[in-house]
Amino acid sequence: MLDLTKKTKERVILVGAGEKFGKTDCSPCSDPIEELRLLADTAGAEVVGTVFQARSLVDVTYYIGKGKVQELKEEVERLGASTVIFDNDLAPAQVSNLEEFLDVKVIDRTGLILDIFALRAKTREAKTQVELAQLKYLLPRLTRRWTHLSRQVGGIGVRGPGETQLEVDRRRVRSRIAHLSGVLEKIDRQRSISRQKRSERFKAALVGYTNAGKSTLLNSLSGADVPVEDKLFKTLDSVTRLIRFKDAPDILLSDTVGFIRDLPHDLVASFKSTLDEVRDADVLLHVIDSTNPDWEEQSNVVNQVLGELGVTTVPIITIFNKIDLVDNLQFLLSLRSRYPDSIAVSSAQGTGLDILCEALKKAAMAGQITLTMDFGSDENALLREIYRHAVIRKTEGHGEIIRLTFTLPVSLARKLHLYDILSAKLEKS
Repeated sequence: MLDLTKKTKERVILVGAGEKFGKTDCSPCSDPIEELRLLADTAGAEVVGTVFQARSLVDVTYYIGKGKVQELKEEVERLGASTVIFDNDLAPAQVSNLEEFLDVKVIDRTGLILDIFALRAKTREAKTQVELAQLKYLLPRLTRRWTHLSRQVGGIGVRGPGETQLEVDRRRVRSRIAHLSGVLEKIDRQRSISRQKRSERFKAALVGYTNAGKSTLLNSLSGADVPVEDKLFKTLDSVTRLIRFKDAPDILLSDTVGFIRDLPHDLVASFKSTLDEVRDADVLLHVIDSTNPDWEEQSNVVNQVLGELGVTTVPIITIFNKIDLVDNLQFLLSLRSRYPDSIAVSSAQGTGLDILCEALKKAAMAGQITLTMDFGSDENALLREIYRHAVIRKTEGHGEIIRLTFTLPVSLARKLHLYDILSAKLEKS
């Protein structure tokens, strides 16, 4: 992990291996390691060099070829780097072999993402989720933590204590994993209760690649003051705000953690309670950064993660964000042609938000029913629920009787037994 307590930035070299690194187009828009560069910057590192290798087969010892490892070692010495970060996920043995050969710290993509999540976590829930994912990541990598014992004084005489210490360490990690899992199960139950209390309201969730502008959009739509920063993974905890419309039901809009390519599975599992906001939504707002040259790949990643979460039937409104930063009008026209149901907005400037609000209203009104009913003075509790959740269309007074025309979700009408009440009143009349 990167040492974020140091005042001076760690000097790191980025390494990418795979077929995509063999492309000859090296323009900034096609830099295959640009995202890793942004991740390293977010973690507080100074990138001093990059090393690529185009290969389809993985070396079981070093991941990259032996000749490339030697080249990497020379770059480490020449640039004075203290850390090497791979854009790939490495096996524990590969990390150990690389560190021994390079004599510097080696981190893979998953380790870097976990490190950033640890840096960003502020609430108790987020810290618990991140620690659990980190420990699950660490457990199979504990072996190399104790290899220094045999190197210092030889293997004979220290193998027993070394193995004993390793097993003690593993037991502690497993015990901590079990404890944190229990804590998260309790948090998940509490969240489920909170979601049940909000079940009557229409729920929308913002999803998208990290740094697509979801928090800015939430602020613009709801008037919230969620912190916004041009960094990856600024939002880890789900944030929910109420949006009120005069002519449509209120909407609960939730901002969620951003997705990213090769998001660690343990991290997805740990953030289950947070990501349940996505599963329980009535509609998803898929926010896409239209200024990013890799927006199509990022969009595919989001859809892939949604599939892994089992979110396949929830309606999706596609939103192309940051259009104020796009100079190519032809590009915007092509988006409109390819995605006719999408909405182009600028969260920062407010452009297109009126169109988005109309789309949200339309989604919220789907599955709604309008009723006209009379209520007596003995039905005040029911009236409070209707005034709280329904859109009141018309109010009339007839002595002690109040006649309301109102619109509300069909599911809520059933929950309040309005159909039964209405039928009973019609029978009496």
